[in-house]
Amino acid sequence: MAENDLAYKMRNNYSMSLAERIETVIRLSLPTMLAMVSEIIMQYIDSAMVGSMGAGATASIGLVASSTWLVGNLLLACAYGFSVQIAHATGSGDRRLAGNIFRQSILTALSFSLLLCFLAVSAAFRLPAWLGADPSIWNDASKYFLIYALFLPVRQLYNLFLSSLQCTGNMKVPSMLGILCCFSDVVFNFFLIFPTRTVSLFGSSLVLPGAGLGVMGAALGTACAYLFAGSFLTYEACVNSEILNLRNPGTWRVQPETLKKAVSISVPMALEHMALTIAQVISTRIVAPLGTISLAANSFAVTAEGICYLPGFGIAAAATTLIGQAIGARRADLARSFAWLTTACGVVVMSLAGILMYSLCPYVFAFLTPVQEVRDLGVQVLRIELFAEPMFAASIVATGALRGAGDTLIPGILNLISMWGVRIVLALALVGQYGLPGIWTAMCIELNVRGILFLIRLARGKWLERAMAKQPAS
Repeated sequence: MAENDLAYKMRNNYSMSLAERIETVIRLSLPTMLAMVSEIIMQYIDSAMVGSMGAGATASIGLVASSTWLVGNLLLACAYGFSVQIAHATGSGDRRLAGNIFRQSILTALSFSLLLCFLAVSAAFRLPAWLGADPSIWNDASKYFLIYALFLPVRQLYNLFLSSLQCTGNMKVPSMLGILCCFSDVVFNFFLIFPTRTVSLFGSSLVLPGAGLGVMGAALGTACAYLFAGSFLTYEACVNSEILNLRNPGTWRVQPETLKKAVSISVPMALEHMALTIAQVISTRIVAPLGTISLAANSFAVTAEGICYLPGFGIAAAATTLIGQAIGARRADLARSFAWLTTACGVVVMSLAGILMYSLCPYVFAFLTPVQEVRDLGVQVLRIELFAEPMFAASIVATGALRGAGDTLIPGILNLISMWGVRIVLALALVGQYGLPGIWTAMCIELNVRGILFLIRLARGKWLERAMAKQPAS
């Protein structure tokens, strides 16, 4: 499907049957889902590489994981503030407007990421102490976060170009480049984490070069992967895309209306992510005193669960595109239908993944770490959380659908109520008696509550009424 075929059908009131709508959801979701699955497989390999160095190395990365999520989600919020507008412009058929929004997004997002880079670098060597971790892992944790912070502008442009292409309807190329990024991450890590060593291959000895940087090498490997795959992504968005091509006529001047809309979408998302990640940081502080084994098991369990929830984020990306273009084309019927179809698809996929993971998680943890105590605890806590996968899926995909309509404030409030009012309160109540399993029980309950709240939001339909009212007349 060309990047604007769907938008053309929407604008011309093409009547799509249920079978055609389901086919469209699958067509747009599948490439991104496959990219997400490849990403988590590469994360498994990545984690296994770090895990081979012991629980301390894993704990040092797990310690700052919530902080990297915070910064990364702020970058995503900035990117979506513009890419959702690109979806609306594409749906309405205004290619020139879409191109102008894309140009303005590059300047704005790059400026934002440079500011964020400065703040994150300034905090890098204080962060482990703030999080209350064992001093033995402070050095590795600080170096990992520092390298992550230095490459934030690269990540920002990568996220912006990726989401912008997806919102024009081009899901395949960003997905393939996402797979390339994951694969190259493993390759770079292979040479940067481990020292030069001799391996036996088919009866012969082979010397493999290596930098021996350990945890620091893992951060550098990921940064290099973003640079490598990002160069191809830049070409695809800025040169090869019919809609976003910078050689098309357009203006780089930031328009007040574009910036205002971007702020209205991005700021609620950013505030939501900040509050959610602060809650994650508090969760990390709750886990950290339990010791290195619990911290490592918690980190590995989060990684292992990714095979279940990352496909949901892939479907959510398709939901943002479908609902965004339907809103731009003023097709409320398609927007509502696609919102429910994508959410249902996400629930089915993540439920099946959860069932499969429940059986396979002992083997997954055996691959991720050689430390038996970490394996046993990780399996125990992950199996608790897997009962929340259906409702977790509903919240993930519904968020993507609502984002496509520019509805980010109320979903943000729902997330905050769920995280702070349920997860944190229950975690504090249960950790003393049950340790890490108590924290993951709180997570399971909270994710079910969150899913129910988002299904109610989707069913009420006010998000669609507001979105349609904001669109200019045809």
